[in-house]
Amino acid sequence: MALNSMTDSALAVIILAAGEGARMKSAVPKVLHPIGGQPMLAHVLGVAADLGAARTVVVTAPDADEVADLALSRGATWVVQDRQLGTGHAVLCAENALMDFDGDVVVLFGDTPLLTAKTLGRLPTSLDAGADVAALGFRPADPTGYGRMIVDGGNLTRIVEHKDADEAERTVPLCFAGMLAAKARRLFELLKEVGSDNAQKEIYLTAIIAAAQEKKMTCAVVEGAAEEMLGVNSRGQLAQAEAVFQARRRSELLDEGVGMAAPETVFLCADTIIEPDVQIGPYVVFGPGVTVRRGAHIRPFCHIGNSEVGAGALVGPFARLRGGVKLDDNVHIGNFVELKNAHLEEGVKAHHLTYLGDAHVGARANIGAGTITCNYDGVTKHRTDIGAGAFIGSDTALVAPVKIGEGAIIGAGSVITEDVEPNALALGRARQVVKPGRAEKIRARNRTRKNQD
Repeated sequence: MALNSMTDSALAVIILAAGEGARMKSAVPKVLHPIGGQPMLAHVLGVAADLGAARTVVVTAPDADEVADLALSRGATWVVQDRQLGTGHAVLCAENALMDFDGDVVVLFGDTPLLTAKTLGRLPTSLDAGADVAALGFRPADPTGYGRMIVDGGNLTRIVEHKDADEAERTVPLCFAGMLAAKARRLFELLKEVGSDNAQKEIYLTAIIAAAQEKKMTCAVVEGAAEEMLGVNSRGQLAQAEAVFQARRRSELLDEGVGMAAPETVFLCADTIIEPDVQIGPYVVFGPGVTVRRGAHIRPFCHIGNSEVGAGALVGPFARLRGGVKLDDNVHIGNFVELKNAHLEEGVKAHHLTYLGDAHVGARANIGAGTITCNYDGVTKHRTDIGAGAFIGSDTALVAPVKIGEGAIIGAGSVITEDVEPNALALGRARQVVKPGRAEKIRARNRTRKNQD
């Protein structure tokens, strides 16, 4: 839910997402690298929505089609920064998109995925309280490399880059996080006055503080937690951000009544939904699109993606739900069972060593060990339909497309290629032949052959 109920004139967000991300050493745009199974930019777009932004503009690099597509999919617009001329220039690239906008603008970065709407919401609140510009600061354990925020009498007077700071300024613990807010017209006017008269010939967003001071404007500082301000510029920082996200999400779920025997070993996605009284064992990984209903038990070493697990279900250990899986209430899935695009109705049991793909299994059916649905013919996937109350014997191959009727029994070791009517017994295996005494003759023959060799 948005923090504020805002009209179109109240709040806009500009997200800078045109950075090259060279330190990532990847062909994937930096802001599309995932945190919690979701691109970093998606996290920031989510925060913009939580802020109640009426408009969101994403500034992209040229030819960043995937970034633009993500922006559009989340209801944002996008503009291109055709040249890398600094963060201030990137903000100016959004001016035309907000030409008719006269409210507050919050500037964010697409590679800062851990920010919360609660923290960011204090920036426009500071503007409402009378500040002309509000900037977000934090106090890192090691401030090396960060711009220092110089405050005099409660007013932010300037931001000094670390390399330009003198010895006294480098002792200042308050650092600039990069995010700020101002009225739209004021923001663009100040940036145009800043210019690019510096060694890099770039327009710096931080320079608007000095420009505002020259006009006797008030610049406020909003402080946030250091972990929220983590910007991702390398694989190492991506891993740090992932660790923070996971710890935060685990803590939220524990507070909501989810049990975890070893929380530090459970990995979640941004969209993972787990209801109270679910118990999660060690070393469980949730991919995107997972919902686990109340009272289910996910045992150790399971991997679950794009699936719904019903109330009271048991899954694992060592089970994999690959995607498109729906388990109704009280389904039991045991060790080394793999499911894909399968719906198992209430009370189904598949306790071990089974693959069910492109399948529907009726209520209370029992699936024996070693059962597989042979769903792929090399070109097309085919469906298997198992009726309610059916019993599938161990080591059965169900060659799809095939239907097993309600209450049918399939003998162990069968290969089933034709439909089985309800309550029928089906056997599809070679006839057993026993030849007494033949084993010793075979061994003698084999020893003779070996001696001759």
